[in-house]
Amino acid sequence: MADPARARRLAKRIATIVATAIDHEIKDPRLAFVTVTDAKVTADLHDATVYYTVRGENLDAEPDLAAAAAGLEKAKGVLRSKVGAGTGVRFTPTLTFVTDTVPDTARHMEELLERARAADEELAKAREGAAPAGEPDPYKEPRTRPDGDDLSRPDGDDRSGPDGGDRSGPDDGDDL
Repeated sequence: MADPARARRLAKRIATIVATAIDHEIKDPRLAFVTVTDAKVTADLHDATVYYTVRGENLDAEPDLAAAAAGLEKAKGVLRSKVGAGTGVRFTPTLTFVTDTVPDTARHMEELLERARAADEELAKAREGAAPAGEPDPYKEPRTRPDGDDLSRPDGDDRSGPDGGDRSGPDDGDDL
């Protein structure tokens, strides 16, 4: 098995060679809107997967994925020859082309985030005119017992028990 760093360098070099060859050397019109996004090489350096995206002729046109895949399949032998000549490795890796789904996934995530933002805005609008249930400040009045005694001490500490005695506990230090 090869060094993982070497495999990454080779994958990067393969992506560059394939992208340059598609752009400048292969004259297939089906590959005019193909962009190489990434490449991965197996640990034994025998197989390379090249990821690509296809854009439409303009912003409104849908990309022709089937034609791009057919064009890449037809040009696979030429591209492999170019990779072999450009890398100088003993065994030229076989090339597999896979459509890259990262842009579609990113677009879907942006749509989900936009829906979440819209839901947050609706919630903020609903919260604007809302009033709390019950009294505005239910803790404003001092608490009292039914017999009229004030439950809170002047220092804010309420240690009296139900019979009015001290609830400080059995170990209050008077035993010694």
